[in-house]
Amino acid sequence: MTERVVLAYSGGLDTSVAIPYLSEQTGAEVIAVAVDVGQGGEDLDAIRQRALDCGAAESEVVDARDEFAADYCLPAIRANALYMDRYPLVSALSRPLIVKHLVAAARKHGGTIVSHGCTGKGNDQVRFEVGLNALAPDLKIIAPARDFAWTRDKAIAFAEEKGLPIDVSAKSPYSIDQNLWGRAVETGFLEDIWNAPVEGLYSYTSDPTQERDPDEVVITFDGGVPVAIDGETVTPYQAILELNRRAGAQGVGRLDMVEDRLVGIKSREVYEAPGAIALITAHQELEAVTVERDLARFKKGVDQRWGELVYDGLWFSPLKASLDAFIDDAQRHVSGEVRMILHGGRATVTGRRSEASLYDFGMATYDTGDTFDQSLAKGFVQLWGLPSRMAAARDARLGGGGQ
Repeated sequence: MTERVVLAYSGGLDTSVAIPYLSEQTGAEVIAVAVDVGQGGEDLDAIRQRALDCGAAESEVVDARDEFAADYCLPAIRANALYMDRYPLVSALSRPLIVKHLVAAARKHGGTIVSHGCTGKGNDQVRFEVGLNALAPDLKIIAPARDFAWTRDKAIAFAEEKGLPIDVSAKSPYSIDQNLWGRAVETGFLEDIWNAPVEGLYSYTSDPTQERDPDEVVITFDGGVPVAIDGETVTPYQAILELNRRAGAQGVGRLDMVEDRLVGIKSREVYEAPGAIALITAHQELEAVTVERDLARFKKGVDQRWGELVYDGLWFSPLKASLDAFIDDAQRHVSGEVRMILHGGRATVTGRRSEASLYDFGMATYDTGDTFDQSLAKGFVQLWGLPSRMAAARDARLGGGGQ
């Protein structure tokens, strides 16, 4: 029986060339699987047909936009997931979803090998392969760009030799990955970290320095889930899509950073994530109102670790599952509304309200109606500082005269 390779297919040069190349190298039939995670671009039916025209035995496309928003982007909102306190995991979030569908296709079509287009220098090879090993350790993995030293020049020559129906003339100066959650741009002149990004590389966001009227938006959350925008009920997918549009029009969500890759090198990345940044900003503010102090302090460490696990390709790990359970419990009271002004590249919170609020006006006010018993504060301060005071006295006693 002929082996079958399930290929993560994007429709571009590299994965199109991979279809006949994998067939030649392995003697297997190739099943091309394209997953729609809101990346836009070409019509998926055209991508499906291109895979067949390039020699795929079968080709399928999966509309996973709602699934991506609800099961991957939404947990990132509730975890305030920002790798290195900045990057909202644009590419990292989509990989475990794609892996899930590659495994499903392998089971459906009798595949024994899975292939992806990642190089040996990036993070995505880890995310794909660690995920595949967790969900389907029986499947073999081939990465042509890494395993066969497959370069773009070789791919172009191979495409021309085989007469493949793809345009090999147009070459973007950048490497771009995009989906519903955001857009990542790297390589080309950006590899010199002194070079500033040019306006032409942006697509999801408008120039934040341009004059325009501010946009006020009210986001409603229920248990950490965005459920309405300006009073209109939305699904997670609709919430992200709408805020991508509105925050993007105000230039919100641009990031230019040097990040620590999993493989040990530093890389310069330019990101656009208007909806992600707006939603995480609003969610963080509502947590500040509704989550008790010690729980909030501890959750910050959990959020950071959650983001690191996802960035590092460990979506299916036991620790990630346990952190999910903690975060889910911590979101019980994160319900209410946050008002923001979107303008000049920033999402600025201007109001917040919640039935579960821990903010007590009577306790907080300095005016008439103050219910805080200030007579308790003096003893509290003395006891709170007692350990430090005793240590300072000890240091003065032992340190005098010789040190």
